[in-house]
Amino acid sequence: MSLEGPPPVSTNPFVRIAQDVREMRRYTPLLPPGELGFSPRRTSRMLRDPLNLLLELYERHGPVFSVRVLHQPLVFVLGPQANHHLLVSNAKNFTWREGGFGELIPLLGDGLLTIDGPFHRHQRKVMLPAFHHERIAALHGVMHEETDRAMQELRPGRAVDLYRWTRELALRIAMRALFGLDPDQVRGRVDAATEFERALSFYSKDYVLQVLRGPGTPWSRMHDARRKLDAIIFGEIRRRRQRGERGQDVLSLLLDAHDEQGRGLTDKHLRDEVMTLLFAGHDTTTSTVAFLFYELARQPGLVERADWDLELALDETLRMYPPAWIGPRYAQDDFEVCGVEVPRGTGVNYSSWVSHRLPDVWDRPHEFRPERFAPGNRERIPKGAYVPFGGGSRTCIGMRFGQAEIRVIASKLLERFRLDLAPGYRLRIRQTPTIGPRDGMPMVVREAPKPARTTPAPEPAIAA
Repeated sequence: MSLEGPPPVSTNPFVRIAQDVREMRRYTPLLPPGELGFSPRRTSRMLRDPLNLLLELYERHGPVFSVRVLHQPLVFVLGPQANHHLLVSNAKNFTWREGGFGELIPLLGDGLLTIDGPFHRHQRKVMLPAFHHERIAALHGVMHEETDRAMQELRPGRAVDLYRWTRELALRIAMRALFGLDPDQVRGRVDAATEFERALSFYSKDYVLQVLRGPGTPWSRMHDARRKLDAIIFGEIRRRRQRGERGQDVLSLLLDAHDEQGRGLTDKHLRDEVMTLLFAGHDTTTSTVAFLFYELARQPGLVERADWDLELALDETLRMYPPAWIGPRYAQDDFEVCGVEVPRGTGVNYSSWVSHRLPDVWDRPHEFRPERFAPGNRERIPKGAYVPFGGGSRTCIGMRFGQAEIRVIASKLLERFRLDLAPGYRLRIRQTPTIGPRDGMPMVVREAPKPARTTPAPEPAIAA
């Protein structure tokens, strides 16, 4: 097994557009039924309101359909059977790198999200020990310590953007727990949370703006943010190599990884895996915590109910707002799913966000109802219907880490505070690269109600 990594992919948008147009001419006559005419309105809706557009197309065409977005025809496969086919039973037929995940290469490089085949299997195998149950349990101290530190900023009556607050907290946890980086030393050089947000904002721009190059463009700003983040990561890689320092973190495992010829990973590949896990390790936590407290603020009595269960609420949050809302793939061979044939060479997408909102699978799918995951109800959920972390051999490697982190943050916040939505706030969701609140999550902090006493309080002592 070689650690040389995959061949480079062009980041020239015009090369990619030309390739899409060639594939459109070749495969359009063979694609499943759908909406394949040129439509600026449909393209705009796909960028701004994909959930409702895809739900409408599902209602019109069934679980497998084609849709043209700008110049590119895409196939969507939705629902339990389609998800299981793509993620588990026929997963080997689909690659990530040639699909939409290739768009992340300019920022993340060749990390777990953008590689396939033997190189991916090797990298995942190397990193898996860092995410075993015992390792994650050992990191709880870091999670508690950083959450307590961040909560010092919160006071009853104070306004806070919970999305921003959680992003900074989750990034500090990821830097310490996953890579042994001191966030305070890093912050003296660069605000990593701000730079990540600036880099990721590139993907929320209209496509016309994304293809622009030159000073002042979104592309230029994204690369400027990337350079600042790279300086932190490459600096730590050099320091570890020079001093031979190792710990229990992912970076230490990667530094010691070798192939059969004794070759280790290059600094670039180390950087790409670190960047990918820093992105995935804080962005998904950030959005999940924000959406959880958004829904709790809309049902203020839920936390005080006798049947309240944080685990069920987290499961329901991930159903309604799965961070990795879309899974783009590339079909290597012809395949059939749900009775529909799809040709090889096609861009194929599943969407957990849409599959989690299908009215013929979920009762009242747009309502926040944690009880649907309670014992007795959970067992009735069809296989493949609930896929917030993907599935099969490429299930999110950091799933347990993220779940543990969210539990710590949410439970500590709920123990001390209740969070109300800022007056007049209206949720708008941005979709790329992960879903999150477009305008942040402005909330007002108030004190948590004291639990009801079950025994009389002792009488105060009276001074003689």
